[in-house]
Amino acid sequence: MNNGGALEVRLGKRVQDFRKKAGFTQQELCHKAKLSYSTLAKIERGAIKSPSVFTMQSIAQSIGSSLDDLVGGAIYGKSKEFKTSKSGVKFVYFNVNDTLVRYHQRAFSNLAKDLGMQPDLVETAFWFYSEELDKGQLSLDEFNKLFAGRLGVPSVDWKKYYIKAAESVPGISNLLDKISKEYKFGILANMFPGGLNALMESNKIPELNYDGIVDSSLEGVTKPDQKMFKIAQKKAGLEANEILLIDESMSNLVAAQKAGWHTLWFDSSAPEDSITNVLKSLE
Repeated sequence: MNNGGALEVRLGKRVQDFRKKAGFTQQELCHKAKLSYSTLAKIERGAIKSPSVFTMQSIAQSIGSSLDDLVGGAIYGKSKEFKTSKSGVKFVYFNVNDTLVRYHQRAFSNLAKDLGMQPDLVETAFWFYSEELDKGQLSLDEFNKLFAGRLGVPSVDWKKYYIKAAESVPGISNLLDKISKEYKFGILANMFPGGLNALMESNKIPELNYDGIVDSSLEGVTKPDQKMFKIAQKKAGLEANEILLIDESMSNLVAAQKAGWHTLWFDSSAPEDSITNVLKSLE
């Protein structure tokens, strides 16, 4: 007997209907969306209360649907009116690495220490395959094998080191919570498959009602490619000059400017100043 609440049951039925309409078996969708079979099965029978927005985004992307269409506004939809800043911004996109979380040097250092190697050798080997990983052209298992092979070691578990090293940037949760109540907002990230889910499940980034999630590993393209910004603009449903990108990478910010967006540089080493600048820009 299904023990899920009415809302969860309705959502599960929508997921099942959309999956079948798209021609996927449960196993096929699990493989494409990088979900466990048990997770999808529980969602479809309404046994998971408010499943992760990142999980639902993965399902929607995999079956060629939007998040809004898939959930029908039942869980993540918003009906209130939101602000427009003095500069015309209506939607705020946040980068993840070195904006919402910090991790790079600590993850590389920890892995290098465990392997008995110099950090620069580990980092060089990582970046050799990272773009293919972030585009979803490599699965995490395939990346780990290539990464380990380049280092000359039996195995590497990059996700374990990444999640352990990642820490929420101080003050960022409060900033996201405040912005979520005043503006439409979302995530625009170069991220390995399943990375956003892992960050949320480990409480490194907050689970909020994001209005748009653009995950490079699902889209097959990474920033600063202009295709990434076109996808993000479509998800936002707004004009380019109504969108603000907050990011630590100058190449990403320049690309966003060329796309017609507003931009703001975020320095995760000085988060208080950066958060103050974000709030001032959204007055």
